[in-house]
Formats: sequence, structure tokens, C-alpha cells
Amino acid sequence: MSLLKTVFFGTPALSVPYLDLFHQLTDVQLVVTQADKPRGRGMEVSACPVKQRAQELGLSVLSPEKLKDDFDKIAAVPFDLGLAVAYGKIFRPNFLALPKLGILNVHFSLLPHLRGAAPVQQALIQGYTKTGISIFWIRPGMDDGPLFLQKEIAIEPQDNAQTLFEKLIPLGLEGLKEVLAQLQAGHMVQTPQQGEPTLAPMLQKEDAQLRPAELTAQALHNRVRGLACGPKPKVPFVHNGQTEWLQITLTEVAETEENAAAGTVLCIERNRGILVKCKEGSIWFNEVHPAGKKAMPAEAFANGRGLKPGDGAFRE
Repeated sequence: MSLLKTVFFGTPALSVPYLDLFHQLTDVQLVVTQADKPRGRGMEVSACPVKQRAQELGLSVLSPEKLKDDFDKIAAVPFDLGLAVAYGKIFRPNFLALPKLGILNVHFSLLPHLRGAAPVQQALIQGYTKTGISIFWIRPGMDDGPLFLQKEIAIEPQDNAQTLFEKLIPLGLEGLKEVLAQLQAGHMVQTPQQGEPTLAPMLQKEDAQLRPAELTAQALHNRVRGLACGPKPKVPFVHNGQTEWLQITLTEVAETEENAAAGTVLCIERNRGILVKCKEGSIWFNEVHPAGKKAMPAEAFANGRGLKPGDGAFRE
């Protein structure tokens, strides 16, 4: 039996393992990525990770600024199946009609939960206790196509965006193997999504500005976890009458409740950090990353700045 002829759509590093698997199990005719862009500290124009990997594999690559710009080139490639993994562009109906079977997408949530661009980050920010991967058929709407397969995992209390990605990527590869085996055998699955959708919008820089006076301890902790791979989470730090934004890299929700104004330093403890009152509850800042310095234990930062219990250092 001949292999399925396919086209792969993807851009960032997390998509590369999927390209590798797709290359092993199908006959990849073409790889489509986003256009070359300035990257890194030097902001030199370079190819995205998927394009770099495709070239290493000797595969044909297109990197249009807009997908419609290369419609004729893609349409000239006969293929049975498309696969998109974090491609970052919208497929219009004329593209969806090109392959015989359709275009699949690997999405890192249990659809219809967390439709959108940041499902891993938002699962943590929104306090989900489970998530997973969904492999579904792309339709013109946002992540609303019929499902081929889903796999579920628990979100552990210590998980952040980085560790959750590390769990979901291999889970998605496992699911993709099953899907390709079924398609290769001629089995098509299209199960409508069930339930009330929730959204996972792209994170913005302002989402990373965390104010203890406006957030509960649990909500602030969840945001720090969810922002581990995105905009860096920061809290306002008031020192000598000046406010700076202090990056927070590790937190822990306190078990005790204390009566104080939100943003007040409650305690500084060796090997634990700075205990800060929130809108509801209290949170330990275990590790911080001051601008221009390396990440450090929060108590070392507190000692260096002369913080003491009762200071309103984290309220503007």
C-alpha cells in the first residue's frame, strides 16, 4: 500500500517533532511555513525552525508572507492529507478543499475547551486540572471542526507552561501515529465537538503585569505558571518612592490567611522567600529575576533591598 501524499504546515520548534514523524509515516510533498523574520538578539532575518528542519530533510518548502500568495503553487501539488501544527495562519475554504481527505490540526487542549492561540498557557491561568490534545479536521471557524482523536492528561500542581508542553508534545505524537494508521487503513473519523466552548486568547504584554491588590493568591500563582513560556510575569515593586516591575519566576500559595493590606510584605523566610498579601490569601515569592541580573532566591533580593515585614513594597 502506497503512503499518503501529504503537505505539512508549521512554524515553531514545537512543530518540528511532528514534521519528523509525518516525514517518517507519509510521503511529504511540501512543507509550508511562515515567512522568514528577524529573530534573536541581533534581529537577523532567518528561517523558522520548521523551515530549517525541512531543508535538512531535503523537502520542498514554501514560506509565503500570506498563504494566498502561494495558493497556485500549493494547489499544483496533488496531496491526500494536510497537517497543521502551530502554523499560525488561517485556512480559507479554497485551501481546505485542496487535499482529498482534508487538513488535520493538532491542538493542545480538549476541544471545545480552550479554542484559540494559547491553550497550554490559558489552561494554567484559568485553573484547569486536566487538559490533553485534540486532532481535528480544520473548518473555516476557529478550532471548531470535527474530532478524529483526543487524549487526556492531568495538570499537576507543580506544572507550568514549559513542563506542560513537554508532556503534551509526545502525547500529540502518540495520537498522530494512531490517526495516520487509521487513515492509511482507510478509516475516517469525524466526531462533532460536544459541550460549551471556552477560549484561549493569545497572551499580551499587559497580561504579565500582576498586581497582588487585584488578584487572589491562587490566581496570581496560576498566572506565573501559565506565563513560564510567554511574556514574563512581573509585579510592581516600590522602593525609595520609585516603582519598578520585578519579574517573578517561582511562587507558592500560602496555607495561612493574614490580615493586612494587599501588597504588604508579611514575612521573609530563609529558603522560602517573601510572603506577600494578595486580594485574597497570601503568596510566597520563592524566586525573582531583577532587571539586569540573574534569577535569585527571593529572600536574597529582600535582604539586598532592605525589605522587612510590614512594608507595602508590592502595591503601587
